[in-house]
Amino acid sequence: MLKEELRHTHFPYCIQRQEDGTYVFTNRNYKPIGFMTGGWVNYDDSPIGVKISELTPTLAARLDHKGRDNLDRIYLYGDSCVPTADQKYMDAYLGRLGILMKLRIAD
Repeated sequence: MLKEELRHTHFPYCIQRQEDGTYVFTNRNYKPIGFMTGGWVNYDDSPIGVKISELTPTLAARLDHKGRDNLDRIYLYGDSCVPTADQKYMDAYLGRLGILMKLRIAD
């Protein structure tokens, strides 16, 4: 279980679309942000899904660290560009977070 850096549990790594169209923001352990468990987490058990009104394939490509336009899973960073490993990677991650924070929650 990755716990040595706050990034592993409390910062977004992946945005995953659920069957109902909502998105769950997961940490590096694929748990909802802040969850520090090695056990299975059923996303439906907690009110953690959110509808994002402005998310398009073009925007997904701006958010994804590899520029992929996949709306099902958007990776904000990857194993080859860990934000805490290099200032260039941190700047790129923070830029993606800046885009993400401006998005609105759909009604």
